[in-house]
Amino acid sequence: MGLAGSELPSTVAEARETVAALLEKSGLPLDDRTVTDALMVTSELVTNAIRHGGGLTGFHADVHDGGLSVSVADRNPAPPVTQTSPAAGFRIGGYGWPLVHSLADRVTVTPHGAGKVITATLPLT
Repeated sequence: MGLAGSELPSTVAEARETVAALLEKSGLPLDDRTVTDALMVTSELVTNAIRHGGGLTGFHADVHDGGLSVSVADRNPAPPVTQTSPAAGFRIGGYGWPLVHSLADRVTVTPHGAGKVITATLPLT
């Protein structure tokens, strides 16, 4: 079951709504934590594409083999960077990329000439 989506989500909330609807249509018995994790990963990937990747250029979500794959494309070919040391004072941000890795079974970054595609796969069962 997939969502090729000819229209890109225009906001992070719209991307989450798209994934929530896909999960609901899957018919899988999902607990609240699994849905929350899937929506958190979706939020982080789309937010990072908008904030650091030069804008969202592609979005695809698919449920297959008991898992969810979320792919997000942007305009920046550089891979995400993990914050390795705390910034002085209070800093907002820097936690999303490690969070995606901790919630997903697999994360891939595929650069292409004009940007990259990041795909996160999460278990649903």
